[in-house]
Amino acid sequence: MASSEAIIRGSPVLDPDTLLMLQVRDDSAEAFEQLVVRYQTRLLTVLEHLCGNRTQAEDLAQEVFLRVYRARKRYVPGAKFSTWLFKIANNVASNARRSRRRRREVNLVGRESGPLGARPLDKLAQAASGLMPTRRLDKAEIVEAVQLAMQSLNDRQRMVVLLSKFEEMSYTDIADTMGMTTPAIKSLLFRARGQLRTILEPYLNEGQLPPGEE
Repeated sequence: MASSEAIIRGSPVLDPDTLLMLQVRDDSAEAFEQLVVRYQTRLLTVLEHLCGNRTQAEDLAQEVFLRVYRARKRYVPGAKFSTWLFKIANNVASNARRSRRRRREVNLVGRESGPLGARPLDKLAQAASGLMPTRRLDKAEIVEAVQLAMQSLNDRQRMVVLLSKFEEMSYTDIADTMGMTTPAIKSLLFRARGQLRTILEPYLNEGQLPPGEE
């Protein structure tokens, strides 16, 4: 297997995180630590909103990084590192959801996390409040409403919204992450946004919070 230095010399277009992962492939503990620091908060954001539980999200994040490290010798640079990482995260979260279908919990506490700044659901809350500005809305209440609405989406819809809004991934990268075609991702995201809008409209008009999961 070619060394990371040789690949770096021959591939100037590789993103910095991919270059770090190539160093991890060569057993650099320092490079792995840098990747963990760069992505742990972002990963926790997505996983927490996928599983609805902060403690489980932390456990799943550890599992994702453990899988990354175990797979280091098989790593081949192709898609961006973030795409590869969140593909692993999607698989880990899907396995976890299947194992806890009967005991799903909803955690309504906002968390400070994500690449878009503190409390990333505020971004969705701001967009929601702009849909129907006829009623004065409390920020914390909006975040709660958006979280409840997010929990109403199915697993794939929730993942595509999280990757699009929080990670700002392109349609192509989301498609690679979720193992779907780009047109399918566009359609999925369109339906998810429409469902969120429909679910949030009674709250924005009348203050009626979306129902939580049972």
